[in-house]
Amino acid sequence: IHKSFFKYSYFLLYKLRTFCFLCNLIVLLKFLFAEVDNVAQCHIHLAQTLREEARKMEDFREKQKQQRKKTETVMDAAHKQRNLQFKKTMDAKKIYEQKCRDKDEAEQAVHRSANMANQKQQEKLFVKLATSKTAVEDSDKAYMQHVHTLDKVREDWQSEHIKACEVLEAQECERINFFRNALWVHVNQLSQQCVKSDDMYEQVRKTLEMCSIEKDIEYFVNQRKTGQIPPAPIMYENFYCPQRNAAPPGKTTGPNLARMLFYVLSSVDDPDYSLVDDYSLLYQ
Repeated sequence: IHKSFFKYSYFLLYKLRTFCFLCNLIVLLKFLFAEVDNVAQCHIHLAQTLREEARKMEDFREKQKQQRKKTETVMDAAHKQRNLQFKKTMDAKKIYEQKCRDKDEAEQAVHRSANMANQKQQEKLFVKLATSKTAVEDSDKAYMQHVHTLDKVREDWQSEHIKACEVLEAQECERINFFRNALWVHVNQLSQQCVKSDDMYEQVRKTLEMCSIEKDIEYFVNQRKTGQIPPAPIMYENFYCPQRNAAPPGKTTGPNLARMLFYVLSSVDDPDYSLVDDYSLLYQ
């Protein structure tokens, strides 16, 4: 935008110098060029300000990203701990159920062997039943311990989950408020730039109102005029009879040679007079 303003202004000045050397319009156009340059400088300043605001937004996003990363790390650890404890609890439950089935089978075997005469076989069954009962009690205690641990881990996980939700909610509120204020400031800066630009253009309009066509034309005439009196006509001179100069058809007899030379020489000293050789056409 800044380069376009300068290019356009230089183009206008070049075009105007093509038509005349100096006039009020050129002065006004130079003033326009200065105001356009001021507008461009304001736009550059606005761009720098917006770039600074964008940097603040990026810093804010990076800060929230780091905070969110810490929260996610804590939540991942709690989630992994809960899953691990849940797996251990399910494994303990399977072992407990298997021990209970083994105990039931041992009890059924003892009942079936009540009428058996083999004493050693019955003793083995009773030993197996006692062992299975002990295993059931141990697996039951382990299973209950894992359930209590899982419940504690679940409570910790739930507490961390609530804290994480509160942190993320606070971050979201902060983010919305930050970007809302940033956009508000951004719109105010753009609006202020529009007001500044309009004030500068208003100064140009006021200056253009002072442009006078009559003064510009009068100035051009004064700069390019060749004199106030037209040059004297060139008279016919007879070489043999210099005292008898015949006038051209339809013309009266003009002044003699001495008088004409005196008039031409005196005209050269006229400050408003210029020779034909110094004259240049305005429009080519």
